Amino acid sequence: MNSLSSADIVQGRSLWQDAMARLWKNRLAMIGLYILSFMVFIALLTPWIAPYSYEAQKLDMGAVPPNTQHWLGTDTFGRDLLTRIMYGGRISLAVGFIATAVALLIGVLWGAIAGYIGGRTDAIMMRIVDILYALPFMIFIILLMVVFGRSILLLFLAIGCVEWLTMARIVRGQVLAVRHQEFVDAAVVLGLSHWQIIRRYIIPNILGPVIVYITLTIPSVMLLEAFLSFLGLGVQPPQSSWGLLISYGVETMEEYPWLLLFPGLVLSITLFSLNFLGDGLRDALDPKASKD
Repeated sequence: MNSLSSADIVQGRSLWQDAMARLWKNRLAMIGLYILSFMVFIALLTPWIAPYSYEAQKLDMGAVPPNTQHWLGTDTFGRDLLTRIMYGGRISLAVGFIATAVALLIGVLWGAIAGYIGGRTDAIMMRIVDILYALPFMIFIILLMVVFGRSILLLFLAIGCVEWLTMARIVRGQVLAVRHQEFVDAAVVLGLSHWQIIRRYIIPNILGPVIVYITLTIPSVMLLEAFLSFLGLGVQPPQSSWGLLISYGVETMEEYPWLLLFPGLVLSITLFSLNFLGDGLRDALDPKASKD
């Protein structure tokens, strides 16, 4: 028999390598990733590249439309709108990602434990989720902000502790759908531990829906932050966020439409990018796609 040379051996790809290869071929997802990466890059470098200070006011100038000195115009206090959008992106993106990470951590742990263990543990844990769902969480956040103070860090934690409930339900449902599949039963027969089964077989098969929900949670968190800022309980002036800028732009849109147009455009582009990237990740991480 002839021995096979190294050139004749075809190396297999792992699940993650296969997923990344499919993601790379999705043009909309890659465009979304590039735009989102650009937004994050600008937010990180804002203190060094912003054309003006976000606190600098020119009351005698007031609101002026876009011009060569102020590319996106100024607000009624004479503050450069481009600068405030850049600084606002730092807070909006931080709220979106950090609060979603808190919700992801709590929701995945809660839902995975409930779904995998099942039985009475599952019933008790999900009844707790149902009870918490019945509470007026907006009032809970408002009370939390009033009692402990208006802190950006507290805002991250408060929103994250509210958004985890739906995540827990989604994860539990996905775990219940795969925990009795043949490949999981085979892993049990082979003597793999519960952690090995969850890490190798359960988690890769539930990542698609979870990631899609994450891309929906980040925009909803940003909108929730905007609502709290509109009520005066979120970001406090002179700091800004995209939601706060949009709320201010709505009040002055008839006289100064650029104050609503540009922050709304930046937020919309970011949300579209998240949606495109989420759809691409869902398709890439779907194990069934490898059979196509």
